[in-house]
Amino acid sequence: MLANAATHNVTWEKLPDDFVLDNEPVDNINQLLLAAALTESLELAGRLPADALTITNYGICATLNNRFVVKAPDWGYVSSIRVSREEVKRSYTPRLQGDIPVIVMEFLSDTEGGEYSSKPTYPPGKWFYYEQILQVPNYAIFEPDSGVLEVYRRDDLGNYELQTPDANNCHWIAEILRLSYLSSRLIFLVCDLC
Repeated sequence: MLANAATHNVTWEKLPDDFVLDNEPVDNINQLLLAAALTESLELAGRLPADALTITNYGICATLNNRFVVKAPDWGYVSSIRVSREEVKRSYTPRLQGDIPVIVMEFLSDTEGGEYSSKPTYPPGKWFYYEQILQVPNYAIFEPDSGVLEVYRRDDLGNYELQTPDANNCHWIAEILRLSYLSSRLIFLVCDLC
């Protein structure tokens, strides 16, 4: 399958079995708890169908100008996969194996991870990869220490635009559900426990 993003030739190929994935540990102990709270909030709300996929530090792949690119967001949600779970056990290639993620989320940490990097050259920065290559409609960046949540949505030109929360300080993610007070509260409760 082939798609063009500006001057980039993007193809959707399965990651070879012998491709060595980055085995870096998560940046801090809170990341796994935060990701689990987000997934659980979808389960409790009845918004996690059997063919959906939530990901935590899990490789999302594309081939950019004939070179594999793998980024592993701290959390993400794919509304539908079209292959067996066994086939996406190691990594996930959108369009080839299912839908583009509805949202990806990065948790800021003390380690510079490039969450805001729009570097278009190989290897591309996370922001550029999610916005221009994968074309993920929603990108969230969460600062666990301060509780600040930035939610960006792709506009009609294909660029992320910072979204303003509603009066209750919540964001709507139309493709899944409202990131409601419950979800926000779970994040803060997890942070308070750690």
